[in-house]
Amino acid sequence: MNTLTILFVLPLLIIFSYIFDSIAKKTKFPSVILLMFTGMLIRLGVDFYGEVELQFLDQLIPVLGTLGLILIVLEGALELDIERKKIPLILKGFLAALVILIANIVGLSFIFETVLLLERTTAVVYSIPLSIISSAVAIPSASGLLTKDKEFVVYESTFSDILGIMAFNYALTQYQNQAPLIGMQPLFELGLQIVGVIAISIAITYCLFQLLQQIDQHIKFFLILALLVLVYAFGKYFHLPALVTIFIFGLFLKNVTALLPQFLQKHLNIEKTHQGLHEFHLLTAESTFLVKTFFFLFFGFSISFGQFDSIMPLLYGSLILVVMIGVRYVYFLLTQFNLKPGPLMYMSPRGLISILLFLQIKDIDFISKTTLIDERVLLVVILLSMFVMTFGNLKHKTPEENEEVDDSTLDEDALTKEPPSPENLLDFPETNETQH
Repeated sequence: MNTLTILFVLPLLIIFSYIFDSIAKKTKFPSVILLMFTGMLIRLGVDFYGEVELQFLDQLIPVLGTLGLILIVLEGALELDIERKKIPLILKGFLAALVILIANIVGLSFIFETVLLLERTTAVVYSIPLSIISSAVAIPSASGLLTKDKEFVVYESTFSDILGIMAFNYALTQYQNQAPLIGMQPLFELGLQIVGVIAISIAITYCLFQLLQQIDQHIKFFLILALLVLVYAFGKYFHLPALVTIFIFGLFLKNVTALLPQFLQKHLNIEKTHQGLHEFHLLTAESTFLVKTFFFLFFGFSISFGQFDSIMPLLYGSLILVVMIGVRYVYFLLTQFNLKPGPLMYMSPRGLISILLFLQIKDIDFISKTTLIDERVLLVVILLSMFVMTFGNLKHKTPEENEEVDDSTLDEDALTKEPPSPENLLDFPETNETQH
């Protein structure tokens, strides 16, 4: 492929991605499905004309996925408003993310062990990526929900990303050390590690704040993003939950007056921080869109229709989806005491993080690889979970539609209501002027 061809293809792909986003907003159909299918169709056309070299995708997709993960968590943190009145909602989102994640891991591990006869280590490691909600898909798809439900989706999916990656790294560390997965000592050490990372993250965040305000050059936000990626790389190298640092930085940047102590705020120009927040948020959103576009396109391109030569991936993916939906339904049934499933029950898509963690499993030597749960099953789970989410969005009316219904109801009530009698029209309440 020559330079001129690339200059034609790349802009067209970005344009198509923008069109897919517009279609998603109007139809509530996730744009990432269209991106993956576009990549698969391009692969089909390329395979028709001859063989294609795909080794570069093995290095490119994980890099794009990691950058997308950092940007998605950062963008999600920049969306969170920390207020005292929202603390119960934040706790509900965290609790839902934690309980549903653990329940999915336990349920899927049990299915993989008993039905597919996988080893326990393999079953647990493969179940974790399939249990994580994709905030990259859930947050944009929740735009049509009520405000409180939309905020709940933002909190739950963001916490699910962070907790899921921490659970994955924790499980790998325990199995690599041939230590038990559950125990008081490893869990206590994990808690200490999280507390230490949070303390270090706050210090790094404060230094980045100072650097952000000291830079007088016009181009400075990409420098901050580069430093955040570098911090994540160092944390990844030392097997630390570095994603917490990204989350804390975005959270403090959006809520600096609410979270940062007063004695530290004295050393910062809060007004200048608020002025740069909008520009940084816009840059993060644009960068996330670009990285997410090429990640899902390349992931779809890496999958060939010829790989689906068996019905088993569809059966296994459907079984996994049943477990996911069942766990989510039971959780909301027990917490909301409502047998009728609400819109939140359907907001459980899988996406970028599941793909990224699946790709990491390939490079782990001490985990037995299986052909039963592979990229084909992962693709089926991603597509089915997004279709279920789309069905839930279409089933439940948006706030605008509800307002139209309420307005029509009010109009009917106004037409059917009897007019007031002349005697009632004369019964005005006494005003201050009449009293005086």
